[in-house]
Amino acid sequence: MNGWAEFVAAFAVFLLSHAIPARPGVRAALVKALGERGFLIAYSAASLVVLAWLIVAAGRAPFISLWPFRHWQMLAPNLAMPLACMLAAFGVGAANPLSFGGNPNVRFDSAHPGIVGVARHPLLWAIALWSASHLVPNGDLAHVLLFGCFALLALAGMVVIDRRKRRQLGAQAWSHLAARTSLWPFAALIGRRWHPRVLRIDPMRIAIGLMAWLVLLLVHPSVIGVSPLP
Repeated sequence: MNGWAEFVAAFAVFLLSHAIPARPGVRAALVKALGERGFLIAYSAASLVVLAWLIVAAGRAPFISLWPFRHWQMLAPNLAMPLACMLAAFGVGAANPLSFGGNPNVRFDSAHPGIVGVARHPLLWAIALWSASHLVPNGDLAHVLLFGCFALLALAGMVVIDRRKRRQLGAQAWSHLAARTSLWPFAALIGRRWHPRVLRIDPMRIAIGLMAWLVLLLVHPSVIGVSPLP
């Protein structure tokens, strides 16, 4: 374990920082003290700080190669990240009573669910794409643990949230709200349960997604220390 202490500590703090606030009693107390918006802002800020520490700690951990690096592997994150940024941009701005995140000030229309019709958990899919695609060119043990765990947690989180929301809303209400959505991306579209309204797509959300992707490309070399381009 020599040299792994910081990575283990950062991972433990990351898991605890997500598990503890998610407990109903703790969350209720924090929301009462900070308000729903204040809680989400504080939770998001703390998550980003701990995530940054975890990524830095993974880079400092001893290098144990599990597979060799090849330049073509960089195609995976470069192809996945634009989609991940779009999912995140639309997911944050949309109403979504079926998952976490979203805009609580927007009314959810189950007949026209928007981004929720693409995938019921757009923010979790953004995390899954980010982590799984970054796993490909990072074949050392620390980063495999980091990105692999994130991908598994995001996928498992979708199942857990579906069960929790079904229990909270009731099976009938949940089925009504989720009728034109799907766990897997585009499954509702393929199954003809959801028909997107192309003319109603918000161009501002497209701009935000593209801007986020470009910013990540630009800051990646200075923040992470590696160019993201193949």
